[in-house]
Order: sequence, then structure tokens, then C-alpha cells
Amino acid sequence: MDHINIKQLAEALNLSKSTVSRAFRDNSDIKADTKARILAKAKELNYQPNHYASNLREQKSRTIAIIVPELANNYFSQAIHGIERIARLHNYHILIYVTDDDYQKEIDFIRHLHNGRADGIIMSVSGEANNHNYLNRLGGKRLPLVFFDRVYEDIDTPRVVTNDYDSSFKATEHLIEQGCKKIAYLVVNKSLSIGKTRMQGYVDALEKHHIKFEDKYVIDCSNSYEENDVIIKDALKQLKPDGIFAAVERLAFATYYACFDLKMNIPKEVKVIGFSSLEIAPLLNPSLTTVTQPATEIGGQAAQLLFDMLEGGQSVNTIQEVVLKSKLFVRNSTSK
Repeated sequence: MDHINIKQLAEALNLSKSTVSRAFRDNSDIKADTKARILAKAKELNYQPNHYASNLREQKSRTIAIIVPELANNYFSQAIHGIERIARLHNYHILIYVTDDDYQKEIDFIRHLHNGRADGIIMSVSGEANNHNYLNRLGGKRLPLVFFDRVYEDIDTPRVVTNDYDSSFKATEHLIEQGCKKIAYLVVNKSLSIGKTRMQGYVDALEKHHIKFEDKYVIDCSNSYEENDVIIKDALKQLKPDGIFAAVERLAFATYYACFDLKMNIPKEVKVIGFSSLEIAPLLNPSLTTVTQPATEIGGQAAQLLFDMLEGGQSVNTIQEVVLKSKLFVRNSTSK
């Protein structure tokens, strides 16, 4: 039988359209046996409710937006998976926007989403610029917003982060315990919340072990693999570090490629550790020692915070921070 509309279904049941509609919205004011009869008849007549039209009437999109700086990083793929799982439980869909670390793209996405495209936003920020007032200017009109991983510290909104300071401290200390004395710290953006926090852990671990911090060992990298290849090779040749701490996943990979081209042996000549959620890290040659964030759980927690705001009536400006723990996995890239 062809699809029928809600009016035809209501007529077949001898009920009003509003009663049938309430059954599909799972309203509490409809009797269980009536609802069961409606759903059974809908299945019999091959009726498919138009949720999109219903959402328009309710002025809800049943969609949440995820804004991330990149997708190539396995961490963000896992976080999105965690968000999507929670969204599905709440009968929501997701939209994914990628900023490529471009601050203007981030602004454009936020403004676009305020036209009703989404009911809420989960974002890991681009990190560019120091003025984030475009978010504050939205005032009470701002969509419910949750930060994860990379945050703007001057914006009051819930966030889910990891213990980046402790993780960086332990990662640097691990290299020192493995005999490293000239440890290069590779970073993309020191002004980012996580960039500053991770770098402080690196600096304090050096101080604890009486190793002088030298600014030249902080290597500013970029979002370009080609540029990073040149930057890291120059650092390896000129500074001759015996340890590399990569603050983000792609810099650890770039170090592997650079060492391969320069015929430098990992871990004999330089030991490598990095933040990474890559599941094949144990299969690399040599296997990569990693600080691994609970990415899927981070995404799930961020989504739950957002739905608490959407469905629980919590204030958009509620300051709530969830801090999850990362784990150090020691592998061959830092062996003695």
C-alpha cells in the first residue's frame, strides 16, 4: 500500500489528528492502549510520521551542530562518535562543521547556525584571535553551547576537558627518566587553552628534574604537513634533541617521517612521545608512546551536558567543567 498521511490514519482509527500526533510525540496525556492501537494501525497502513514538519511546528530542528578544527585527527573522529551516540539516544541528528583552524569560518558557522539550523552546538575552538566577543554579543539569543578539549577561557559555558597539565608533566618526565636531557616540545598554537596548559606541564617537569628550560626547544609548527616537515627536520638537524614531545597527533607523525628521511633511528637517536588517540599507534615502527585521551567519552559527556541544557532547562551560562583523565601508554618509541 502507498504511504498515507496523518489525516487518513486518523480517519481509519476514528480519532482526531491531534490525538494521533500526540501518540507519535510520545505525549504523557495519551492512554497507553490508545497509543498502542495507533502505532499498530500505522504499521499496518505503512504510515511514516513527518518528523521534519512536526519539528518546524515545534520550532525545533532536532539537530545539534558539532564544530571541530579538523577531521584528520583520530581524536576528533572518536569524539564525534561519542556525541552521535548520545544524540541518537535523544532522537537528534548531528551536523559537522570543520573550521580548519580558521577563526572566520568559526564565526560564520556560529552565525549560520543561529538561523534555526540547530538547537545547540558542541565545539572545539579554532583558537585564533583573542577576541571572542562574537559569542557574548549573542547574549540571551545564544544557542546552548558546550566546549570540549579546546576552549575559550573567557567564555562562560560548560566544557569537557582532560587533565592536560598532569599528562604533559608525566610525558615529559617519562622522557627524562628514559635519559633525555634535550627535549623539544612541538606545538601548533601556544595561545590555545590546551597549548598553554600542556606547555606548562612540560616546563614544570623540566624544572623538577633540574633541566634548564630553553625557549629554542619549543618548536612552533603549523597546520601544514609540508611546512611541518621542513620545521621539524631543521630542528632535528640544528638542535639535535634527544627527545621529542608532540603536543598534537599530526606532529608525532611528522616527526616519524622526518626521522625516516634523515635516517635517524627512533628511539636510539631521538625518543618520541605524543598526544594521540590513534588505535594503530602500537603497530607503528617503532610503536608510538602516547598520551591517549578518552575521546569517545569526552564526546559523550559533552553531548550529555548539552542535552541537560536543552531538555532540563539549565541556564546557557552555567559554568560546569568536567575533567577526564588521559592515560600514558609506554611503547618502543621511548625505550632505552
